This record gives sequence, structure tokens and C-alpha cells, in this order.
Amino acid sequence: MKAMRIRKDDHVVVTRGKDRGKTGRVIRTEPKRRRVYVEHLNMVKRHQRPRSVKDTQRGGEAGGIIEKEGPIDVSNVMLLNPQDNKPTKVGVRRSDGTRERISKRTGKPLE
Repeated sequence: MKAMRIRKDDHVVVTRGKDRGKTGRVIRTEPKRRRVYVEHLNMVKRHQRPRSVKDTQRGGEAGGIIEKEGPIDVSNVMLLNPQDNKPTKVGVRRSDGTRERISKRTGKPLE
């Protein structure tokens, strides 16, 4: 399986789907399924039961219809280059035994 080059807390732009062109921060990744969850994008509604009737006042989750982020395939997002805020592909360069992510557009390290 190929390693995902998008990580948590990266800023990405969506290139396909209903949220095409919108940007956001990656809040979660699932490398085995090759999915990312982007903050406030691909919102889906889920019906949720209350976790504990007695504990709803003391921190338990309330029931009802909740909205949360849905998964987006990693091929449908592109990393935003932090220097100029434009979409870029991500490459990997190995130097002195360390692995660093680089911007394919500028050739500079991302971190």
C-alpha cells in the first residue's frame, strides 16, 4: 500500500465532489482506507441515540440528528503550499537518512 502524503493539521483544497474548491484543515486521516476528514467539509447527517439518559446533564451525548464531517478520498484533495497558499503535489526527498515532504511545485520542504 502506498503511503499517504497528507497528514493531520495540513491545509488542503478539495478538487472533486460537492465541496470542490473549498479549503480546510485535515482533522483526521484513515490511511488503510485512504480517507481524510476535513474540518467543516463534506458534512453528513447522522441519527444518534443518547448515550446515557441520566448522564446527558453531566457530559453524556444528547441524541438527535447531528452533523459531522464525512470522509473524502485522499485523491480528491491537494495540499496547499504554506508559502504561497496554492495547491501543490507532495513529493518525498530522502537526505541523510531522514524523510522530508517537499512541494513538487516549488521544490522546497513543506515543514
